[in-house]
Amino acid sequence: MPDRFADKLLRWYDQHGRHDLPWHHNRNAYRVWVSEIMLQQTQVTTVIPYFEAFMARFPDVHALASAPVDDVLGHWSGLGYYARARNLHKAAKQVVDEFGGEFPSDQQQLESLTGIGRSTAAAIVAQAFEKRATILDGNVKRVLARYHAVPGWPGQTAVLNQLWVHAESHTPEARIKDYTQAIMDLGAMVCTRSKPGCEACPVKDGCLAYARDEIRLYPGSKPKKEKPEKTTWMLILEDAEGRILLERRPPSGIWGGLWSLPELDPAYGADELQDACARELGLNCHNPEPISGFRHTFSHYHLHIQPVRLPVAGNTQVRDSDRLRWLHRDEALSLGLPAPIRTLLTEPEQATLL
Repeated sequence: MPDRFADKLLRWYDQHGRHDLPWHHNRNAYRVWVSEIMLQQTQVTTVIPYFEAFMARFPDVHALASAPVDDVLGHWSGLGYYARARNLHKAAKQVVDEFGGEFPSDQQQLESLTGIGRSTAAAIVAQAFEKRATILDGNVKRVLARYHAVPGWPGQTAVLNQLWVHAESHTPEARIKDYTQAIMDLGAMVCTRSKPGCEACPVKDGCLAYARDEIRLYPGSKPKKEKPEKTTWMLILEDAEGRILLERRPPSGIWGGLWSLPELDPAYGADELQDACARELGLNCHNPEPISGFRHTFSHYHLHIQPVRLPVAGNTQVRDSDRLRWLHRDEALSLGLPAPIRTLLTEPEQATLL
């Protein structure tokens, strides 16, 4: 019996799908690639203004490859998961250096680029080159886990392998560009995480989870693990010229490569901060003024941030000028900053809401 899944889905897409997203215009491999990377872990409504600003600044892969990484991170600031931006920049250089500035249409070659996995490569092949390729992003995993009643968390290899088999079986030979958008749209618009609109689903008649009234069971949840709690002092060090001291974070890890505020061990008491600044930064700080602290949640832990304002008198020479830089606020805000740090520098009273 021929598979009717794709036919039903495409008919639904023609009437109800999203046909006017920014990356659908002037569609090419570069625009598809950037949109796919931005859409990882991030909703379409959030991505759209970032995508448009990114394209205005980096209209093609050559512009992206030749740009300073700080500029790239600055245009990514607020989207989170900053390794995506660093990988985007590295991959742009690879495309220019290894492929003459032209994205390969071969999936394996695309997967050789930094930050491009199997599903993202397939999306580029299908959307930009209109060649048959099978995608399996988060939305598609949810659709297929329910449709085929695949138990378990999709992050587990055995579960993921089953979903790839199902994804491959439904991928049609024709209208591949529309199909890949259609199945992503179905997951984003109908087969949502909570309160899915099953009655409006074009493939509900074949959906095992729907037939068994077990939609809530699929996909399986990630095993829960308590996140540890950490604490830090964040220093808003300001000199007589009104400049703020920023510190570039290490290239990997949390907020990797971004500019942030210097931190001090939470073991220091508020009355010890002046001595700590002198000892660790070589700066004469005075009159520490703690402001409202807040908690920021990362994927692996919660961070309790206690900001403190510290005017700096006299010499502002820092010991590591490659890692530490004095900047006026407008200069600082043009760099790649984590969202909480940007808020601290612009509206410190709002940081408690993060």
